[in-house]
Amino acid sequence: MTRTSNALDLEPGVFTWQDPVRIAASLKRSAERSKRRKADPYRSAMSMLCFYINRAGRQLPTAQKARLERAKIELRRLFDRPAGTMDRRSPDHIRQ
Repeated sequence: MTRTSNALDLEPGVFTWQDPVRIAASLKRSAERSKRRKADPYRSAMSMLCFYINRAGRQLPTAQKARLERAKIELRRLFDRPAGTMDRRSPDHIRQ
């Protein structure tokens, strides 16, 4: 998945880089250049990042997972998006 994707052409080793800002910028660039993606660039880039984090699971070193989580924050900033929320349902659907 990380070498090739039907939606994005990723730079080699992007998820192993040490700089969250560089990771986010690369994902943004890849998503904006892609002609094969189905969603908007932000959703495509974030989806790819989340997929990698989830796929790696426990094998992902703690330090690298923290960097990738910071890359998510940076990606939101680059696309001028608000911070993610845990529960996207409207308040009247939240269990008490």
